[in-house]
Amino acid sequence: MPTINGKQVGRTGYGLMNLTWRETPIPDEQAFAAMKAALDSGANLWNGGELYGKPHANSLQLLNRYFTKYPEDAEKVVISIKGSISPTRMGPDNSEKNIRRSIDECLKVLDGKKFLDLFEPARQDPNVPLEETMNAMAKYVKEGKLGGISLSEVTEDQIRNAEKLHKIAAVEVEMSLQSPDLLYNGVAKTCAELDIPLIAYSPLGRGLLTATFSKPEDIDKTDIRHHLPRFQPGNMEKNAAMGQEIKNVAKSKGCTPAQVALAWVRSYSGKEGFGTVIPIPGSTTEERAIENATEVTLSDEELKEIEQIMEKTELAGGRY
Repeated sequence: MPTINGKQVGRTGYGLMNLTWRETPIPDEQAFAAMKAALDSGANLWNGGELYGKPHANSLQLLNRYFTKYPEDAEKVVISIKGSISPTRMGPDNSEKNIRRSIDECLKVLDGKKFLDLFEPARQDPNVPLEETMNAMAKYVKEGKLGGISLSEVTEDQIRNAEKLHKIAAVEVEMSLQSPDLLYNGVAKTCAELDIPLIAYSPLGRGLLTATFSKPEDIDKTDIRHHLPRFQPGNMEKNAAMGQEIKNVAKSKGCTPAQVALAWVRSYSGKEGFGTVIPIPGSTTEERAIENATEVTLSDEELKEIEQIMEKTELAGGRY
């Protein structure tokens, strides 16, 4: 069973509700049911961010309300929170001042209801020395206010340089059948070498691999995906085709496309040359949380079939 900072994180990770911007937050009743279902299924790594949602309705606000209602669950859950986005512009600000502002705000909103297990700058800041950013976070670890430091969207060199300054508890990068870059760019290899768990976000291709929609009109008008290249008219139709291919694999296996996509990510965990890999799919309903936490194992033949699908599929548009 994988561990982060010495804490077991169950079989799979679990993406917290409100992972993406929502004009209308999910009702607490629905969100709490999904969170409970995830925890009961062994998915106790919850990933959120101060930037996910509006300031008064983001992941941290949701966590506060959940642990106020279910204080007994606080010790069972490991939370990883992204932050350090500039409060005045859209982009990272990893200066000591903003790191402190960001962590302090997280602690303020959590209000002692839950320990801040992991904190990670949402992106690397090219304008701030890495030493300044790492030292700022390390102070909170030393003071006992933060469990560990995580990194997000980093390169092999950035991971190595950060590890020299402070132990890295986890690295979060995008990984899916449509975003397998970390398998070849040295990130997965470096994490395995340094014994750093790899947290795979958007393992379902932001929904493109679940075969639930095929064109931009299928997504709510306020959804942030409308701003992403792979979801633009012309691109999305091509990219959603892979989901239909995965659906055929799932049908033969008697499971769902999402379970196949997640199984592919998990198949790399512990594989030769790879360390711990934990996918964190987003789930907004109890039913989806249970589906995503249900583990499926792919045979060598099925993995080969999926590789062939990947090889023949040409993606349209970048991740961002």
